Amino acid sequence: MTSHVRHQQHQRALRGDMHRTHALSIRPTVAHRQRGTATQSAAFSAPETWHEPRNDGEIRFVRQTAGTGFIHPVTIEDVRQRIADLPAQFIRQIEVVQFSSMTRKRSLFPLYGMQWGPNVYLYPIEESLHETYYRPPTPQQIIEARMYGGVWEQKSGVSTLRWTPETIRDFYLNNVLVHEIGHVNDVRNTNSAARERYANWFATEYGYRMSRGRI
Repeated sequence: MTSHVRHQQHQRALRGDMHRTHALSIRPTVAHRQRGTATQSAAFSAPETWHEPRNDGEIRFVRQTAGTGFIHPVTIEDVRQRIADLPAQFIRQIEVVQFSSMTRKRSLFPLYGMQWGPNVYLYPIEESLHETYYRPPTPQQIIEARMYGGVWEQKSGVSTLRWTPETIRDFYLNNVLVHEIGHVNDVRNTNSAARERYANWFATEYGYRMSRGRI
């Protein structure tokens, strides 16, 4: 065997290893499910349907189908009522709440929710209400899920987060939704870490504590 042939075989083997590594790094359904904020540059990649502000003081609700194997864990009426419970100054900036579909691309890097400008986007969850994490969940994810009744199980290096219809509804209304509304109202912070800290505080104060009658 010539050195040229050996080199070609070595290169093919390397490409194969890289392909397998890449395939393993893309987990099905849930890797790090997080809340998100679209940046100003996101307008060029269109992470979501953009809704032009109307500045009419009304919140519009848009509901897309969840997608095969997924459900929206809350209804428009649930969200409408939860928003109405917030202090009035935090509601004025919200233009649209959209219940988005789960697409194949989105399922690779899934989110619970996202804020983009004055708009809030809520994403579906698995119909089984069981989320599978092939990478270790962050401490923040573990704590937040437990606060709202999520139950973590771990087996063979895989973490499963189990919800009930009641606990996932609580989590979406009093954590995910309020967290994204916190982002809408954060007009001070520009650093992403600072914005996330503020939204986490906002969700704890006006989501968790308010829903438990602690403020």
